Amino acid sequence: MSEKILDRKVLKETVQSLKKGGKKIAFTNGCFELLHVGHVQYLQAARAEGDILVVGVNSDHSVHQIKGPKRPVVPENERAEVLASLACVDFVSLFDEPDPLEIIRALLPDVLVKGADWAEDAIVGRDIVEAHGGRVVRIPLTQGASTTSIIDKILDSYRE
Repeated sequence: MSEKILDRKVLKETVQSLKKGGKKIAFTNGCFELLHVGHVQYLQAARAEGDILVVGVNSDHSVHQIKGPKRPVVPENERAEVLASLACVDFVSLFDEPDPLEIIRALLPDVLVKGADWAEDAIVGRDIVEAHGGRVVRIPLTQGASTTSIIDKILDSYRE
């Protein structure tokens, strides 16, 4: 397992140390089931918002709660490892809750990054980040790039 994948306690200590050293922490989260070009472009843009990019990854249990019993298609440890292998990602941490509120509370990132498909007032943790002097950034999505569309295309190709 990658040294970039940290549990919440160790991640919190690491982030606090980096912040004391003057680093700006950007945080984003997601399921990242099948890594695709949209994910890569999004993560690169998120990394550009800070000195350090932390990615919260929904655990398998969390993905089941959000997307149903047939998801995720890739287990949490593999999704975390793939993300940790990207140069633009500094740290990865799994979270079991349906949303990242608790990890955002623990880290208090300087920048909270979400996709532009999220309305600003619907972004979980926005109020906490802004109350601590941080900001929220919404990144435009790559058109046509989604895990669901990839799964649908694969299923369609085997139905014929």
